[in-house]
Formats: sequence, structure tokens, C-alpha cells
Amino acid sequence: MTAGDAFLCAAGGLFVATALKLRALRKNPGDPLLRAVCAMLFVAALLFLAAAPQHIAAMNDLIGAPNAAAPVVYCIMTALDGIIIVLLIQWRGNEDERRTRRQTRLCLTAYAAVMAALPVLFLLGDAPVERLRDFDTYYANTPLIREMIVLYLAAHSVAAATMTVLCWRWARQVPGILRAGLLMIAAGATGTFAYDVLKYTAVFARWTGHDLDWLSSRAAFAVSGVSAVLVAAGFLVPPVGQVASSSWKALRRFRQLRPLWLEIRPEIPPTNPRAMGWWRSVSLRLTQRERDIHDVVHRLGPYFDAATGRAVYAAALAEHRERRRAREEADAAVIAAAVLAKRAAGPVFCPGRRWVVTSVEDPQDLVRVARALARSPRVRAIRGAAAPPGPARA
Repeated sequence: MTAGDAFLCAAGGLFVATALKLRALRKNPGDPLLRAVCAMLFVAALLFLAAAPQHIAAMNDLIGAPNAAAPVVYCIMTALDGIIIVLLIQWRGNEDERRTRRQTRLCLTAYAAVMAALPVLFLLGDAPVERLRDFDTYYANTPLIREMIVLYLAAHSVAAATMTVLCWRWARQVPGILRAGLLMIAAGATGTFAYDVLKYTAVFARWTGHDLDWLSSRAAFAVSGVSAVLVAAGFLVPPVGQVASSSWKALRRFRQLRPLWLEIRPEIPPTNPRAMGWWRSVSLRLTQRERDIHDVVHRLGPYFDAATGRAVYAAALAEHRERRRAREEADAAVIAAAVLAKRAAGPVFCPGRRWVVTSVEDPQDLVRVARALARSPRVRAIRGAAAPPGPARA
């Protein structure tokens, strides 16, 4: 794969990531952090698209001047540097909102000034020979073009150093997936700084009459691709990881509630929507399952036998001496008995003789009731007592 192909692949991946984040932005358009992430991903994708050698040649032809693409690419890179620093400011947050806004304005103003200076220096300089891969070193000694190259590299180095220091510092203060994202950004920023060092070395070599152009035209290109992917991934990992973690927790609770849902399923009213298919969002399926459970528990209230609840509670408490666990087991037994009683057209208890099920308010309580339904020997005994006798043996 050529450098141009690698740049196009990186641009494609970043455009896909931008499209995914834009969907989230449409749902929450007022989120400044989300706007900054979308801008960062889009500008990064645009940078890789513009920096591909074949596109540099096309831009030169379109503009009608050799090397005109150079200040364009440098301006896009500078814009990306500014956006990333703003994103870090927004991501970090601060109790003083005015300070955050002031830091954001300062950063944007400084990088906007650099972006304005780059094309001016290019227009005032002289770069008549088109160079698609080694522009920085070829014109390292050309007045004003030299200053343009040093200016964009300096702005890039400031951004890289800022990202590296801030991310390493903040990574020590936060846990989990956010820390992983910050470490990835720090690693990418370190690579970005390495890119600048390679460029500086190649340019300085030209100033001293030596030729180390390969550091700029080959090594720096390779480093820039890896570092950009790491930085983009670092910003994407925390939100994606949080969504994945939430989905996993929802799926786990959905499965844990299965014994309770199977117990009450015969009593789910036919007017309730049918259970959603596996292809639907697990959070929606979990919400539906919890709603069905609460609905049926409410309907079964008249069949909750206080005598059954008290007996199971006493037996469970005597066995393991945990009041909450005993209560959950008693609730599970009462629900199982109520389902059987309603199916058999059993007696309806007056309010004074009804057991009040209390372990269904908290989601985690529901999970423990479901576990008791699956494991409790007392619940199995209630089911066994209600089972019809088997055929008589001869």
C-alpha cells in the first residue's frame, strides 16, 4: 500500500467516525463537547484527504500554481491542532465557565492568526518547482517559504506538547475507560511530536548543508498516520466504551430477569405488546421486560397470600439470617404461588390477608427476586405442591 492509499484509508475511516458522531449530534445539538468532537473528526479526515500526494497534485492543478496545496494542507493541519486543544479544554471542563471560554477564545485566536499568516508567507515567497513529497526540505532555505514551514511546525509542536502534557496529567486523575482514552491521545500526541522532530531534523539538515530528506518524506509520513489514528481513537473510545458498557449491563440484567419473566409470562395481558425481537435495542427490550413484570405483579396483588409469605420468610431467615434475602425469597414464593392460584381460579385474599411484595421497586431487587425464583428450594416446593399428580401405577 502506498502512502497515498494509506492516507485515503485513514480519511475514509475518519469520515465514517464523523458520520456516526453526527447522528449523536442531531439528538443533542447543544452539546459543545460533541460539536468539538465532530469538528475534530471531520477536519482530521479532511487533512488526510488533502495530504494524499495525488490530491496535492490535483489541488495544484486546480488552483493553477505549483505547490499551492502546501499552505492549504498546512492551514487544515493548524485548524485541527486548534480544535484538538479546544476539545481538550471542553473535555476537561472547569468550575469557572468564564475561564473555559477565555481559554477557548485565546486558543482559537492564536491558531486563526497562524492560519492567516501561512498563505500570506506563501504568496510573498517563491516556490516555482512543484514538490509533492519533499516540499519542506526542498524549500527549507527559501526566504519566507522557510518561515511558513517553521511557523506551521511550531504551531503543530505547541499543540502536540499541550496534548501530551495535559493528557498524561489528567490520565492520573480519572479511572476506567476515560483514562484509557486519555492515554491513547497522549500516545498519539507523543507520535505527533515525533513527527515534528523528524521534520525539524530534516529541515535543519538542509540549513547545515546535509541531506536527511527521507526523515521528512518517508518516516514523518508513517508516524503521522499512526499518531492521528491514536488521537482519533482516544476521543472515540470513552463514549463508545460507555455505550458498550451500558449495553452490556442492560443485557446482563435482561438475562438475569428471565426466570421472573418466565414465571409471570402466562399472566401478561394479551393487550400488551409482544416481546421485542433480538434485533431490537437491548435497553428497549429490558424496559419492556421490567414493565411487563411490574404490570403482572400489580394484577396478581389479590392472590398474594400473606400466610405463604410469612412461612417462607421465617424459613429463609432461619436458614441464612439475612432479612433482605429472606424478604426477596418470600416475595418470589408469593409471586409463584399467585400465578398458580390465579391459573387454578384460587381464592382472592382480602387486603388484611394479602402479602405486600416490596422487592420489585429497585431494578436490582428484581434481579434478586428472579434469582430466588430460579434457586430457592422453598419456591420449588410450592411449585411441586401445586403440580398435578402423575398417573397411577398399576
